[in-house]
Amino acid sequence: MFKILDKVELCPKIFRFRIEASKIVSKALPGQFVILRQNERGERVPMSIGGLDKENGILTVVIQEVGKTSASMNQMKTGDSFLDVVGPLGLPTHSENFGRCVCIGGGVGIPPIYPIAQGLKAAGNKVETIIGARTKDLLIYQEELTEASDILHIATDDGSFGTHGFVTTILEKLCEDGTPIDFIMCVGPVPMMRAVAEATRAKKIKTWCSLNPIMVDGTGMCGACRVTVGGNTKFACVDGPDFDAHEVDFGEMTSRLKMYHSQEKVAYDRFLEHKGDCKCQQASSDE
Repeated sequence: MFKILDKVELCPKIFRFRIEASKIVSKALPGQFVILRQNERGERVPMSIGGLDKENGILTVVIQEVGKTSASMNQMKTGDSFLDVVGPLGLPTHSENFGRCVCIGGGVGIPPIYPIAQGLKAAGNKVETIIGARTKDLLIYQEELTEASDILHIATDDGSFGTHGFVTTILEKLCEDGTPIDFIMCVGPVPMMRAVAEATRAKKIKTWCSLNPIMVDGTGMCGACRVTVGGNTKFACVDGPDFDAHEVDFGEMTSRLKMYHSQEKVAYDRFLEHKGDCKCQQASSDE
């Protein structure tokens, strides 16, 4: 059992969990992920690492309510426990002294950018971070990324805070300021990562992204998380989750992410309809 030490609502339907997981944290590196299972009836859900407190053995994950399982997890409270936290999984983000690095995060892709920015800065890089959200109220991790970055840039779609536009609006300006960018790492919605890749392709700036395909076992056995990179099939769980963004087939990945959309909607709608009398919720409270 993995105890929830504290739970904080960052913005509507997005919660930060700090979990007691000393053995995992001792081995984990920026860019890796874990798989959570709420209880014995729960599904296994991959989650990016949003923070590593090595000294105290505390793992941070950020969960956005988008379906039945994430909604159920977000109803857990401080003091509750996850039955399983498996990890660290995947390959860590490659970190060396590249020079000038830009980290880009959108939505719940912002938290995993935090440890990545920390790692790149520790390697001696100048780190500029760009985060984006639809509106000011959905921005998260500003304080953490201000500390982890040399410069933090913020964009909102509606112009309610920071630059009016997208993360690529800021990125394009940085690309034109006369100082070469040596490495870009982006995490977030597929359309955002695809836009970042297109913005840097002609400029031939080394650009990597963290992929979040459908995943089951997380160890390369099931093949559910396969993606096409450079014309070759890769498994995001063991070959990634980081890949060269200029070689990723984002169109295929988008199609695969939609495969179970109708079933996911039915399950979520049923959960919302019967919330409070849900067997999986009852199991969580009984454990």
